[in-house]
Amino acid sequence: MKHIRIGLIGFGTVGKGLAQALLEQRERLQQKVGADITLSRVADISITELPEQFSDVTFSQDANDIFNDPDVDIVVELIGGMEPAKTFMLKAISKGKHVVTANKALLSIHGKEIFDAAVKNNVEVGFEASVGGGIPIIKSLKESLVANRINFIKGIMNGTANYILSQMTDHGLPFTEVLKTAQELGFAEADPTYDVEGIDTAHKLAILMTIAYGLDVKLDDISVEGISSIEPIDIDYARKFGYRIKLLAISRNHGDHVEARVHPTMVPENHMLATIGGAFNGILINGDTVGDVLLYGAGAGMMPTGSAVAADVVDISRNILTGSINRVPALSYLPEHIGKPTITPMSDLVCPYYFRVTALDKPGVLSTITGIFGKHDISIRSMIQPGQDANEPVHIVFRTHRAPEGSVKDAIKEIDALELCTAPTVKIRLLNPE
Repeated sequence: MKHIRIGLIGFGTVGKGLAQALLEQRERLQQKVGADITLSRVADISITELPEQFSDVTFSQDANDIFNDPDVDIVVELIGGMEPAKTFMLKAISKGKHVVTANKALLSIHGKEIFDAAVKNNVEVGFEASVGGGIPIIKSLKESLVANRINFIKGIMNGTANYILSQMTDHGLPFTEVLKTAQELGFAEADPTYDVEGIDTAHKLAILMTIAYGLDVKLDDISVEGISSIEPIDIDYARKFGYRIKLLAISRNHGDHVEARVHPTMVPENHMLATIGGAFNGILINGDTVGDVLLYGAGAGMMPTGSAVAADVVDISRNILTGSINRVPALSYLPEHIGKPTITPMSDLVCPYYFRVTALDKPGVLSTITGIFGKHDISIRSMIQPGQDANEPVHIVFRTHRAPEGSVKDAIKEIDALELCTAPTVKIRLLNPE
């Protein structure tokens, strides 16, 4: 039987998941691939030995031992971060080895350099685990939906943020309390910035947009807002209006320009994405041929992500065995057809909005605020003004019809400058109806 040997850099959570999957599924993979796919080498500087069940795997603390081993066919990078991950991947590629990674941050910033190097050296790059954990979103875009013009992508792509918002919604708890619990349970990192401020989601959106549209989209192209400013009162008002707040990645293909944004969004309660709770992910894609497709599942975790990495290993193994390297372009489009993106300016975005204005409860305040909205051509759809003692701040909540972001920004600036407004106006976008 033929052999495919894997070299793994990084024996952390996902690395252990891959190793376990290859070990437990070894016989099944032989039956499906026609070769013995084995973990041959592991390199990791943070441990001194591997668990007993991997006693036949050669261990080292030097990644060069993997690059210099002529028997290693595929190098799997699972250390994350920019460096030395980038250097390791490029070195493996230069040695003629195929690479697999879950490193969305690296690909969303330096992806073009890595993919160009792979084409030059006639090797493959697998990155299914970089978006959506165990959800097969990359393969779906690259292959299953290849005959579609992708019209939009909307998704919950970070389990930590979705868990926090779900807990706030279901139990009325403040952000800081839920975050602390999430950290204690292992759902959130000690430094949760990338998760709760939308950066991790933006990394993933950049990768999906590149595949979907054939455009070299990078992290810096995406407008990003996080969830740390969301308060239980806004979640309560959202519920009154029939919405749930989710951290969404949103991109829409306008032909000559594409939207690229990550921000808290009020989603109608009957929408597919509104029903996705806990630490799960859900990605909704619309193609002109297929219509709506929703992929849902575990967006992180040892075994779900390990499953996605293993899928890349198997795909590349099959291509090695059949001599069909790069049969499917890494980014779906051939390299010469991947262009530069024109990103829709956020000031040109048009969508409905939720506003929560905090002001003293005095005569004329409401008419002044609505007058400012009218001045900027922002049409009010509904409003809630709870009663309270005079001279005490109250929340005045508005839901608007579709309005340009630029006009909204100018109106909020004018409202917040009023002496009677005692706190910055809270703005949350509503999901655009299709």
